[in-house]
Amino acid sequence: MKEKQVCEQLKLENQLCFALYSASLTMSKLYKPMLQELDLTYPQYLIMLVLWETDGITSTALGKKLMQDLGALSPVIKRLEAQGLLERRRSSQDERKVELFLTEQGKNLQQKAETLPERILCASGMDVEHLGTLKGQLEELRGAIQQQL
Repeated sequence: MKEKQVCEQLKLENQLCFALYSASLTMSKLYKPMLQELDLTYPQYLIMLVLWETDGITSTALGKKLMQDLGALSPVIKRLEAQGLLERRRSSQDERKVELFLTEQGKNLQQKAETLPERILCASGMDVEHLGTLKGQLEELRGAIQQQL
């Protein structure tokens, strides 16, 4: 196969988007076996993280927190409910709102999940400070891009 002459800015290896995309894929591969131990997918894990922090959150607020459309989250929420990890309830103040509450099983799963951050840290080969800086930079990048959308 013959390589073509391409300007430097269009080389795959120079693309920020590809670095982010491939890092995300790699992170997902790292998480997958760990989450299988918890019988969770990555989207389910994200929802559980939010609920462990804010039990009783509305589905709308969950979508905002995860920066996801509620239509994409609904099937994941339903699967978590079918697994017995959460329950959906209509708000007593406003029945148009659906609130999400952890079941005892969902609360107990938190203890099993507590080892994941340390395992991810060890797998990264980086220290907490370095990863904190990287996370901050990614959040700054996301914020700057969101302002342009």
